[in-house]
Amino acid sequence: MRTERPDGKLAEHALHRRDAKREGAVRGGKGREVALRGIPIAPGIAIGPLYDTAEIPPETPRRTIPAEAVEAERARLVDAVALSRKQLGKLKTKLALLPDEAQHELAPLLEAYVMMLGNSRLLRGARKRIEGERLAAETAVLDESEAIAAAILAAKDDDKAGLYRRATEIREIARRLMRNLTATPFRSLKDVPEGSILVAEALTPADAALLDPARIAGVATEEGGADGHTAIMLRALGIPSVLGCAGLCHDAARGVQAVLDGTEGTVVLWPGDKALERGREALAAFARERAKLSKLRRLPAVTTDGEVVELQANLEIPAELPLIAQAGAHGIGLLRTEFLFMNREDLPDEEAQLAAYAQIVDAMGEDPVTIRVLDWGGEKDMEAQNSGIAPTHGGPNPALGLRGLRLLLKRPELLEAQFAAILRVAERGNVRILLPLVTNPAEVKQAREILERMARRLRRRGEKLPERLPELGVMIETPGAALAADAIALEADFFAIGSNDLTMYTLAVDRAEAEVNHLYDPLHPAVLRLMQFATEAALRLRMPVSVCGEMAGNPKLVPLLLGLGIRSFSMNAGAIPRVKQAVRALDIGDCARFARRVMEQSDPARIRELVAAFAEGVAARA
Repeated sequence: MRTERPDGKLAEHALHRRDAKREGAVRGGKGREVALRGIPIAPGIAIGPLYDTAEIPPETPRRTIPAEAVEAERARLVDAVALSRKQLGKLKTKLALLPDEAQHELAPLLEAYVMMLGNSRLLRGARKRIEGERLAAETAVLDESEAIAAAILAAKDDDKAGLYRRATEIREIARRLMRNLTATPFRSLKDVPEGSILVAEALTPADAALLDPARIAGVATEEGGADGHTAIMLRALGIPSVLGCAGLCHDAARGVQAVLDGTEGTVVLWPGDKALERGREALAAFARERAKLSKLRRLPAVTTDGEVVELQANLEIPAELPLIAQAGAHGIGLLRTEFLFMNREDLPDEEAQLAAYAQIVDAMGEDPVTIRVLDWGGEKDMEAQNSGIAPTHGGPNPALGLRGLRLLLKRPELLEAQFAAILRVAERGNVRILLPLVTNPAEVKQAREILERMARRLRRRGEKLPERLPELGVMIETPGAALAADAIALEADFFAIGSNDLTMYTLAVDRAEAEVNHLYDPLHPAVLRLMQFATEAALRLRMPVSVCGEMAGNPKLVPLLLGLGIRSFSMNAGAIPRVKQAVRALDIGDCARFARRVMEQSDPARIRELVAAFAEGVAARA
């Protein structure tokens, strides 16, 4: 995230200088073709002129105040909070003009912003800095927001995307407060010409909410990532987008022709005849592909020889529900419940959890919903840790410490509240429960005893529960769990193989670590053999088994997974149409023979060659 420049006048001067450079570039005529690469966010092709929009940073020079001015600064902060709340209220009224997917994404985010404008850690810290350090309100807000964001990003957590989102949320609400404290105007997107490709250093989710998909051909920014709220908004709006495109603002100039490819993550400035022709061909091909994939939504995921395959979606936040419906998923294979515990100082009680689960289960109707209980450990930086329910640090190696089911069994009151809410919502739909980080059968048995005890307690309380309790499944995400899968299967009702963590634990590689992430390889023979062992243990007992990591959403890996005996996949909703397309072009017999050939290999490079070659043949038939 960009740090605001403290010298507003210098920043404004720089913006004027850049505008002059860009106007000169346009007047000077066609430039040399420049190809830039970023992160593909929303698929599609855009061909049109650039329209750059810069936001003048607020003037926030570091400023201290005398003791007698403390009360006045506190009052300024109160006024800025009130104005920010009013602005967010106006933004809420504009939601009705957005597509349903975008409404569902932005509404909970705005609620989170409003909560942060209450008695939040940010505002409490800013007030303390005003009173204790005698800082001006804008300086106090900036310092406190950066301190909180730095603490979040420094947390040792596998979910780096989630940490980045939370840090961005803190910085975004601080940015709004600072602009209101300094009376700095916000970015205006009203005058973007129709058919333009919008270019900016960064876009906030609130900025994205103001975009009109009928007018904006594409979006490209220097900053941003694939998992942030802005990215989700752009996907929901259906605007071809590329974020994190380094050097974009240096090379771009207003009015310059460009070709943006949101599928490949490229932006070509001053395109030549060949680049334009390729862009037009890609635009036509994308339109044909989109029409073809859209027809798959209501078609079953069935192989050419009649084998039914279950394609489900992972869900991290309720805002993604419309994307799941749009993708044609057959239920939710992994509902991560951590969203309930984020950005709050207390633990959500049974009623709060019930309300959240009910919203999701009701939206899915008769389709299955697999709720994973809290995967929370010392490495997770959550404000609710202040409650004392969990450790506030992860120790020297948090990935191997008190986390997942281990923590829940050590603090059973946390698991009891979550089980109670899930049991109460189970009457409304098809609900299953998933246990994270299981390593031995005794843990599953202990969890089941707690589940049955809570059911008895709820029935005595007069709650209506289904006669048959929800199935209790196990995440297979460590080598220990995979190797003990035959014993664990005797206590569990189903398996979900978490390929991401299984790869990490098997190869001792954190893919967020730049020095070793090249060693992270889900096609390593050790990983595949563990997956095969766990799958065969489940199939021997005729027990359902699925894959819910990134491997599940990769169409190239689907033949191998089917060949190993897996018939259920849970993935990012956007991956479902292409995985379904691959499934419908496959024959199970071919997949089984292919899997046997792969499992004979000991060289990861050779395995990748075999997978790529088989995938080419599937693509040709799809």
